[in-house]
Amino acid sequence: MPEWATFGKLLIGVGLGIVFLGVLFLIADRMPALGNLFGWFGKLPGDISIKRENFSFYFPIGTSIALSVLLSLLFYVIGWLLRR
Repeated sequence: MPEWATFGKLLIGVGLGIVFLGVLFLIADRMPALGNLFGWFGKLPGDISIKRENFSFYFPIGTSIALSVLLSLLFYVIGWLLRR
């Protein structure tokens, strides 16, 4: 049963992290320092944006790749720290 307790704590930690990021994104426009921090988000080379008269399409390929690399590095470091 202890492994379920550990999994529960992990889910609570991930949930709190997501809530923190959500709040950070909500207040990013109101604080100039945070607005500049997330200014690159969605505007990288490789992001596809098509705007027509009655149609718009946006596919953030470059942003997805950058976030994937950043999150992979973050989870690698967290895993390395937890193994020590």
